[in-house]
Amino acid sequence: MSILTTRAKSLRAVPGPEGPRPRSRNRTRAARRESAFGWAMISLSAASILVFTAAPIVFTFVLSFFSWDIISPPEFVGLKNFTRMAADESVVHSFGVTALLAALIVVLQIVIGLAMALLVQQRKSIWARSIFRTAFFLPLLVSAASISIVFSYLFDDHFGVINYYLQLLHLPAVQWLSSTGGATATIVIVAVWQQLGFVFILFVAALGSLPQDVLEAVALDGSGPIRTFFSIKLPLISPTIFFAAVIGLINAMQIFDQPYVMTKGGPGDATTTTVILIYRTAFQNIQFGYGSAISVVLFVLLLVLTGLQFLVSRKWVFYA
Repeated sequence: MSILTTRAKSLRAVPGPEGPRPRSRNRTRAARRESAFGWAMISLSAASILVFTAAPIVFTFVLSFFSWDIISPPEFVGLKNFTRMAADESVVHSFGVTALLAALIVVLQIVIGLAMALLVQQRKSIWARSIFRTAFFLPLLVSAASISIVFSYLFDDHFGVINYYLQLLHLPAVQWLSSTGGATATIVIVAVWQQLGFVFILFVAALGSLPQDVLEAVALDGSGPIRTFFSIKLPLISPTIFFAAVIGLINAMQIFDQPYVMTKGGPGDATTTTVILIYRTAFQNIQFGYGSAISVVLFVLLLVLTGLQFLVSRKWVFYA
């Protein structure tokens, strides 16, 4: 009797002309649920990008052709905001300051990050590599404003720790935050120190993925470490250098936290970057149209610089 019952159950499980198997139906429903969940997540991301990124960019472009102080209705002025910038020395000066800071930050980040990655890769201990990678990456997790507050106390002209130890070594105190050169150097040091972990991790990954057979063949040919680095390693990691340069330049051209917290753009306007000027123009002077026009110029300048980087990269970036 049990054999007949088992046989009957197996026959009922076989699909007939009425439709698919129950398991197939369940799988179809599960696939539909997964697809709906995926589309829901994509919709949330797309909505956030649209609301918090795309819409503000479009609004900024439109507002750059208006004069608006929030209180009165917007007044269409055409290209007057852009022609005003051409004669505004503060705008030209801010772009010069931003370009200088960006160039110093990007170059130092790449050079120091690559040097640190090379030193860490020479460590044979896996634990030592992990400790160094974690230690160098941790500053990137802290907000730039918090780091700037701490370093502003360290580099204070009167009671800062840096000047205290300089005096212990019988060296003259440096006006880190009250002189043009000192303020520029301090901002560069803080920005490089915080962002160095990102570039360092990129180079560690690039050096770790180099083909070992090529390195071994070069070593057998008698190539020294310096020649191997410039002839083999550097060309092979050139795509990583290019990526770090592009991302670093985009971030450095928008620097705001470090100069605003540490020097307020001073002394005078020595460290007034373009983003600080945009903030002052739009939110302190309530000139949102003019501030938007400066933002548009900065955006276009970043597009041009990035395009030039891609154009020049064809001559020195090696894609294996």
